[in-house]
Amino acid sequence: MTDPAVPHTTAGHVLSLTLNRPETLNALTPGQRDEIVRLLSEASASAEVRAVVLTGTGRGFCAGADLRATAATPSARVAGDVARTLRTGAQRLIAAVLDCEKPVIAAVNGTAAGLGAHLAFACDLVLAAESARFIEVFVRRGLVPDAGGAYLLPRLIGPQRAKELMFFGDALTAADAARLGLVNRVVPDADLDKTARAWAERLATGPTRALALTKQLVNTSLDADRATAFAAEAAAQEINMTTADAQEGVRSFVERRSPAYKGY
Repeated sequence: MTDPAVPHTTAGHVLSLTLNRPETLNALTPGQRDEIVRLLSEASASAEVRAVVLTGTGRGFCAGADLRATAATPSARVAGDVARTLRTGAQRLIAAVLDCEKPVIAAVNGTAAGLGAHLAFACDLVLAAESARFIEVFVRRGLVPDAGGAYLLPRLIGPQRAKELMFFGDALTAADAARLGLVNRVVPDADLDKTARAWAERLATGPTRALALTKQLVNTSLDADRATAFAAEAAAQEINMTTADAQEGVRSFVERRSPAYKGY
């Protein structure tokens, strides 16, 4: 089922996804989560989409999972329910962002907490409004971090800083998140949409398959030894050199002109 709380448009080869439940700071329902997964999967296979922007409305980017929508009574649970729900829910969402074959930009307009913070950190590029905050909220609720947090954060900022954020659950300002390396750029609130659009449009005119292969190489590099990473790089180069965009890139260099990439 689709969820009307994830309006989306495609223009100029940019797919824009907007979380639109401002009354809950855009806490994600299962329907919204599944809709985002579906849209990202379709974006990978669509020639019309060459970049993705994910943002929210109101004061929140995403306050995490909507616990009111997902809570089950203890008597209704059987062994394995929690792990199964996590695998098919939050982890599947984060994997959909990481595995999307188009670059995904998070335009963080407000509070990003729990799952919402990890949703932003899974994106390829993170823009944050000055008013944005990031909160590893799980410890406040007596919970273990989920949605890939213990995988993502140590790779982004190292284990010591990741544990500091997860152990204390303090709110992190956009400026502090940028200093830690969790955010690419902080912009005035009024400039967030414009900046995200400019970045997405630039990506959408780039060599789409080369970007997809680059994303795959970077995302897998920290889990691979040197030999495996070098082999993957060589394979990606072999694949990419068969694309029209790679040929156009070389040709435009020789002809001393700007390349005109088509996305294939």
